[in-house]
Amino acid sequence: MEVTRRDRLALALAVWGVLVSQVFLYPGVADLVTALGGEGDLTGGMLFLVAEFAAFVAFASLWGALSDTLGRRTPLIVAGALGGAASYLTLATLPSLGAPFVVALGVRLVGGAMTIGAFSLAITMLADLTGGNGRNMGAAGIAIGLGAALGSVVGGRLSTFDPLAPLYAAAAVLVAVAILVTTVTDRAPDTTRVKFGTILRRLAAKPVFGIPFAFGFIDRMTAGFFSLVGVFYFRQEFGVDAALAGGILALFFVPFALLQYPMGALSDRIGRFIPVVGGSVLFGLSIVGVGVAPTLLPAAAAMLVVGVFGAMVAPATMALVTDLAEPGERGAALGGFNVFGSLGFLAGFIIGGSVAEVVGYFESFLVVGLAEVAIALVAFRAVRRLDPEQSAQTLSSAD
Repeated sequence: MEVTRRDRLALALAVWGVLVSQVFLYPGVADLVTALGGEGDLTGGMLFLVAEFAAFVAFASLWGALSDTLGRRTPLIVAGALGGAASYLTLATLPSLGAPFVVALGVRLVGGAMTIGAFSLAITMLADLTGGNGRNMGAAGIAIGLGAALGSVVGGRLSTFDPLAPLYAAAAVLVAVAILVTTVTDRAPDTTRVKFGTILRRLAAKPVFGIPFAFGFIDRMTAGFFSLVGVFYFRQEFGVDAALAGGILALFFVPFALLQYPMGALSDRIGRFIPVVGGSVLFGLSIVGVGVAPTLLPAAAAMLVVGVFGAMVAPATMALVTDLAEPGERGAALGGFNVFGSLGFLAGFIIGGSVAEVVGYFESFLVVGLAEVAIALVAFRAVRRLDPEQSAQTLSSAD
């Protein structure tokens, strides 16, 4: 039991580290894009973030299925983390080489392909642990939230010092992640190993995964929206600098992080239905609340509320994926969840950014917030059908 707790902490720190490295870049993305030869406007920032998440979409399930096939996860996480670190250092050298912005986008694609391996498989190793899927995914969720919170604050301050400083910091953190993961016992199931293609086909043959995948898509769309549009919104509408914009993002990410583990544990006891469906409705309405806030102070307070309700949804949704997956397809299942999550991030960047540019910021908050409410209403019965079965499984495992 003590070993499991220690490994849970180490893996949560690994997930945290990947998110810290990623979010370091967000508050000062406009300045970073300019330093890399692009236009430091909303479109330039959108392209820079979309490049990375396009690679997330393409490679998340592939890393997961590969780990299921090999029956090993640790060496793949190390490779992904070191590859991501190398990509950040490469980006930092481009301005001195006079490389055009398109080269930076290409490096972002490669870096995203590597980083998603470290991120997705660290979460999968958490899912391999005993102790309750809600608790394990709550540990992942708190790591994600705290990583985003710290990354937004520190990244904003680093970018005011030097637009390239977040790149060096991100590389250092990913190297630390690679070292840390080597101390964790690799518990990937090796008794049910099947071929790579078979795992992907088996996953595709289970449409029930579409339920948590759809929620993951919408939830990550919100995170992507705040990471790009939210930053530009607070900087342009309220005149704050990158450091303060990062601090405001942290108002969302801190409660989102701190409540993940208790909310995940709660979903082990009461089932996934209330946290997933009820949480999504409240999450969506609170997002709209940020957009209607007339001044900076109530908008910042609304960000806190968004974080609280977001924490209800995230760990229960990831736990539902783990509930539904067989041990030998867990890596591919969570990889698939991260594919849809990355698509959600892309949607948050593209849809949120496009609506904000064409129509306005308020309308973009309305679109994203009501999407959260809509998915809860559409999938209401589907989640309720799954919930009694999953609650029974949780109770029997606790016995």
